[in-house]
Amino acid sequence: MKKLRIDNWFIAGAMMLSLVACKKGFVDIQPSGQFLTENYYQDQTQAYGALVGVYDVMRKNSGGFENMITMMNAGSDDNYAGGGGATDGAGIQGFSNYTLTSTIIPRSFWTDHYQGIFRANTLLLKLPKTTMDAALKTRFDAEAKALRALYYFNLVRMFKNIPLLLEPLTATNMYQVKQAAPADVYAQIEKDLLDAINGLPATISLTTEAGRFTKGAAQALLGKVYLYDNKGTLAAAQFASVNGPTPGGTSQYGYKLLTNFSDLWVVSNKFNSESILEVGHSSAGNSDWGFWGSGADEGNTVNVMVGPRSYSRPAGSTAPDLPSGWSFNVFTQDFYDAIKSDPRFDATVFDLKALKAAGKADYIEGYQNTGYFLNKFLPRQSDVRTGGGAQELNFKQDTYVIRLADTYLMEAEALGATGARAQALLDAVRARVGLAPVPVSMAAIKTERRLELAGEGHRFFDLVRWGDAATKLASRGFTAGKNEIFPIPFSELQGTQLVQNPNYQ
Repeated sequence: MKKLRIDNWFIAGAMMLSLVACKKGFVDIQPSGQFLTENYYQDQTQAYGALVGVYDVMRKNSGGFENMITMMNAGSDDNYAGGGGATDGAGIQGFSNYTLTSTIIPRSFWTDHYQGIFRANTLLLKLPKTTMDAALKTRFDAEAKALRALYYFNLVRMFKNIPLLLEPLTATNMYQVKQAAPADVYAQIEKDLLDAINGLPATISLTTEAGRFTKGAAQALLGKVYLYDNKGTLAAAQFASVNGPTPGGTSQYGYKLLTNFSDLWVVSNKFNSESILEVGHSSAGNSDWGFWGSGADEGNTVNVMVGPRSYSRPAGSTAPDLPSGWSFNVFTQDFYDAIKSDPRFDATVFDLKALKAAGKADYIEGYQNTGYFLNKFLPRQSDVRTGGGAQELNFKQDTYVIRLADTYLMEAEALGATGARAQALLDAVRARVGLAPVPVSMAAIKTERRLELAGEGHRFFDLVRWGDAATKLASRGFTAGKNEIFPIPFSELQGTQLVQNPNYQ
C-alpha cells in the first residue's frame, strides 16, 4: 500500500549514521545494530552524530538539483526557470510558468524536510536518557528544536496544509496522520524557537562550530516567523535584539553589514559578520553523480545551475574566465530594468548579453534566455574542484539562509514601515552601497528587498506575504487562491488521510 512516504522518514533514520560518516570533519560514528534500538544515543559522541544528521537537511537550501534557491527563484517575477529546455526539470519549469501539478512537484521538497523533522524528533525523544554533560544536552536539545522549526517553516510556507509531527511515527499510527491547521504549525514553530533561544550560545567558535545555530540565529528566524504570522510587534522585538541599537553598527552578537556588498559573494568569505544563518558547502566530500542530491553530497549545486552554457571567451578578452553551467535562473528583462542603475548591479547581474554583443565572450543560449545571469552564485574557476568527484557537483560557495541586511529590512517592515527606527534600518542598507536616504514606506522597503536580496530565493515568499503575487505574476499564469502554495505530491496522498491543497487535482 502506498502511504504518506512515512516509510522514507523511517528509512531516513536508518540512513543517518552512514550520512554522518560521510561528512568530513565531523565525528566518525560506526553504527552498531539498528538505529532506533535502545543501545543508541548512549553518550555524547552518539548524540552529536545524530545532531549532525539533523543539520544535514539544511543543505536543501542550495544542494542538489531540487534546491530551495533555484526553485523559489524560478517562480518569482525576477527570474525564469531557464535551463536547457521546457522539459529540463519538470518541477522547476512547472513552478516558473504555474502549471505545477501533484505529479510533477518534486517530492523531495516534502520528504527531505520531513526527514529532518524525523531526525530531530528522534533525537529529542532519546536525548533525556543520554549520558552526557547537562549543559551540552540542553544545547543539543535547543539546536534540534531550532532545526525542526526551520524545516516546518519551509514546509508551511510551501505547502501550508501539512501534518504536525512531534514524535517519531510508529507502525500503528503512521496511517492515521492528518494535516494540522496552519495556525497550529506556526504556534509550534514559535514555541520551538522560544525554547531554543534559552539553550543556545550567544557566540560560537568559527573554527570548530561554524554553521551551528546560535541565539541570534534563532531570534532572527523567530522574528521572520512572527512576521509571516502577522505578529509585527513581536517580530520587531526579536529583530531589534539581532540588529542592535544602532543600524549600521555592530550588534550584541557581533553582526555587522559588510562594507562592500560584493564581498558577500566571495567564495572564501564564509561565516562573515553579516551572516546570521548559513549553509556550508565543501569540495572535500568528492560529491559524484551516484549520490548527488541524496544528502551525502556536500557541494553547492546552485553554482553550476546558474552558469551560462558552453561559455567561452576569445584570446585577450577582458571578460571573466568562468566554468560553464546549465543556464537556470536567468533574470527577466523587468528585473534588469529595475536594477540596471543600482550600485548592486554588477555583483548581482552578469550581463553576458552585453559581453557577447561586444565580442568579448560567447555562450550557447539556454531556454528563456535573456543574457542576464545570476552573478552572486556564478561558478568561478578558482572554485573548481581539482580532486575526486564530478567537477560540476563540488563547488564550495556557502549560501545564506538569513543575513543582516535581510533582518534590517524585515524589522523595518515589522515596524509598519514608519518611524525613526524603520528609517534608520532602511538607510543603513542603502548607505552600504552608497545610496542616499529615501523616505521609509512599505513601497520603499519592497523595492529595497527586491534589489538587495535578488536571486537569493526570497522574492516569491515576499510577494505572497505582501499579497502582491497575483498582480506581479499574472503574466506567468499565477492563479490567486491556488498558486500561493505548492500541490502536495501525489504519492504522499495515496493510502493516507491527507487531502490535496485547494484547486489542485
